[in-house]
Amino acid sequence: MNTRKMILVVICLMGSLFVSQAQQSTEKSKTVDYEALAQKLVNQCGNIREGEIVLVNGGIHDMELLENISVNIRKLGAFPLLIIGSDRITRRMYTEVPVKYDSQVPELDLKLFEFANAYIYLPINEKADLLTDIPPERFIAQANSFEPVNALAKKRNIRGVNLGNGLYPTEDQARLFGMSRQELADIFWRGVNTDYVRLEATGKSVKAVLSAGKEVHVTNPNGTDLKFSIENRHAFVSDGIITSDDIKAGYAASQVYLPAGEVFITSVAGSAEGKVVVDRFFYQGKEIIGLSLVFQQGRLVSMNAKSGLAPLKGIYDAAESGKDEFAFFDVGINPDVRIKNGSKMVAWMPAGMVTVGVGNNIWAGGENNCSLGLPFFLPGCTVTIDGKVLVDKGVLK
Repeated sequence: MNTRKMILVVICLMGSLFVSQAQQSTEKSKTVDYEALAQKLVNQCGNIREGEIVLVNGGIHDMELLENISVNIRKLGAFPLLIIGSDRITRRMYTEVPVKYDSQVPELDLKLFEFANAYIYLPINEKADLLTDIPPERFIAQANSFEPVNALAKKRNIRGVNLGNGLYPTEDQARLFGMSRQELADIFWRGVNTDYVRLEATGKSVKAVLSAGKEVHVTNPNGTDLKFSIENRHAFVSDGIITSDDIKAGYAASQVYLPAGEVFITSVAGSAEGKVVVDRFFYQGKEIIGLSLVFQQGRLVSMNAKSGLAPLKGIYDAAESGKDEFAFFDVGINPDVRIKNGSKMVAWMPAGMVTVGVGNNIWAGGENNCSLGLPFFLPGCTVTIDGKVLVDKGVLK
């Protein structure tokens, strides 16, 4: 199961989960109708149908919403399988389970994915620094062990609904962004409740531009200057709804990330040339400042930062081949997710946000199944497609 937003492309349905950022909240928002949200996730986003088997995965502190999701699945004549995780079980899976089992093939998950039709995933962990003391080699070993599961999910075109998208309003996430949890919650729920009809129309327009394009040029006053080819590549839209056409289009089109609002495409192998400067990158609850990446012939050849690079460099060095390949281009189209002035907030879906990445790009329709996938958020960029402006200084045209 490829959730894309994880630095490591792996979900352990028994609770051993590693995420790049804390994504869960122990406080229920008084402004959210959990029953209405469950109905949206099941009916509108997931397109769940009678007779289907649906894996429902989330944290113990979200039991009300998880229960509502399960009931609404059953109301359609489908069958929910509820799987619960927590910070405690996640940590104990590393501190008490022997290292030798990290590379063990997850037979239970393989069995589940042999008959599941869809999954609905809510972020499990609350603490951003939950696993900072765990050797990075363990994460890579577990990620590699899950490759058969990810391959099976793609082969069977298992639909996925992922709530969070790096913005789930927790205390830790809000702290990293330099805002209150309530401020982040307001941004998050406005994004989830955006106008999906408008989002779909914008997505189709941007998709048409990318699908017909040949060369992308990304620049930013911070020093970013990157070119790459997208000629004859297929663009996808994440508009929050899985339609029958999306299911026919395959795995990349059958995944929903909420808040929605992105158009993404993979690049032509070997084409990326230039420099990317990432003002801030969050990893395991810590901030990396002034991350500088140099690409030559489609590969990352240099990675430096002004401060905080060591933990990220550790997981990067531990990963296998493919980690250095330029992977994808993503542009946000959600007008209701706005970055708070003066904050450190970054996310995929704000209208005009640019994200590029290295490593795994299966989620974007690519072929790189490396255990490591790193997204780099680039607010304020200007993007041209064959010389025509798509994004002007962070504003989507």
